[in-house]
Amino acid sequence: MKRLTKKQMRIFAVGQLGWSTLSGIISAWFVTFYLPTQVDMEQNGAIQYIVPGLVIGGFLTVLGLITALSRIFDAITDPWIASLSDRSTNKRGRRIPFMQYAAVPLSIVTVLLFCAPINAISSWNIVWISVFIVLFYLFMTMYCTPYNALISEFGKTQDDRMYISTAISLTFFAGTMLAYTPFVFAGMLRGSVGFAWSYRICFIVLAVISCICMLVPTFCLKDNMLKSLGATFKNKNFRPFVGSDIMYWVGLTLFQTGLPFFVKVSMKLDESFTMYFLGGMTVLSACFYPIVPKLVKKFGKKKLVITGFLGLALAYVIAGLIGVIGTDAVPGIVFGVLICVIAAFPMALLGIIPQSIVADVAEADGIETGENREGMFFAARTFAMKFGQSLAMLVFTSLAIIGTTQNTNSNDITASVTGMIIVGFVAVAFCVLGAILLGFYNEKKVMSTIEKKDNKK
Repeated sequence: MKRLTKKQMRIFAVGQLGWSTLSGIISAWFVTFYLPTQVDMEQNGAIQYIVPGLVIGGFLTVLGLITALSRIFDAITDPWIASLSDRSTNKRGRRIPFMQYAAVPLSIVTVLLFCAPINAISSWNIVWISVFIVLFYLFMTMYCTPYNALISEFGKTQDDRMYISTAISLTFFAGTMLAYTPFVFAGMLRGSVGFAWSYRICFIVLAVISCICMLVPTFCLKDNMLKSLGATFKNKNFRPFVGSDIMYWVGLTLFQTGLPFFVKVSMKLDESFTMYFLGGMTVLSACFYPIVPKLVKKFGKKKLVITGFLGLALAYVIAGLIGVIGTDAVPGIVFGVLICVIAAFPMALLGIIPQSIVADVAEADGIETGENREGMFFAARTFAMKFGQSLAMLVFTSLAIIGTTQNTNSNDITASVTGMIIVGFVAVAFCVLGAILLGFYNEKKVMSTIEKKDNKK
């Protein structure tokens, strides 16, 4: 297969804009929508669809448990889809058909997840949410695992991989920012259609845009292109990377899920500032994108990712200190700007480089074993992403409540400054652990294997 042109690489990145928008909707809105604040219920007409609070064993929420259990299903589907994709003999390629089949149902399921049928606390709503969160992750796997595997197949050189990784990182953050736009636009619709539908209409519009974006590379590009997930994890350099990657997704999801609550609870600002802070951070982060490939050539990928972890940890230290210092001493908006400025560069590093590392490990493994398991490697990363997201939601919904009086008839998830302090410093621990785990990744060995092959050409 010929090398992709830069234009084709950018077309490929459009697919990530689609699925990252849908993923961002879940990260930003799943908890916010189904655990509304007391203010939203009293003043904006928000509805409680499920029992709130730590009602399962005294330390878990219903929503957190639903999200966690959906990962059991993921543990089966990730390697299954990867194996089917790796072994596919479809004339249109091994990856593209899976992506085409998944795009439309993934978009539809994302919207339906927020359309619980009973406008009150009900067991039927729990069933509805449970079914559609499982379907969401199934179709997400069907799209993302083959999509990510194409990074290794389309990226024929180190420069190509870095360009693709940079492009998809940019579209990932653009998609995440799109997912936050309901913070602005839902308020404009609320007076006409009510609280729930003001968000559902936004989700429908975003789902349509996402679906189109996900389908673009499947029609504009062609993929010409088994084994077991266990064989993939036997790779000694992949295991520490996956461990650190889980920590990254925990940290990122805690940031995405927690930002609205840090804004409303800790900073005591209107929720619309969530969009402004995220937008500013995304734009600033994008400014660093052109220099990341240059830094990689000078310092290597491993050192930069560790730097990214520690930088993100620093941003969380600031977030945790908001509740300690208080907004009387320092205005909340100052904390928000400081967090976004500090997080921008780490987000650029962590958004671009890890995908390229997976492609490196997959290529080196193929050289050493003679087996092409790109799908399995990226399936493992997809699983790391979703496991990390699930763990983050479980942690957030449990910790953010600490310091409040909970009962089954009210929801005080945003009422605890203490809870947000704890969330901030727990996130610091995850980020530091991610940096430590990545320290066991032998980058020199991986790159040496690839370079030996390139020198033989």
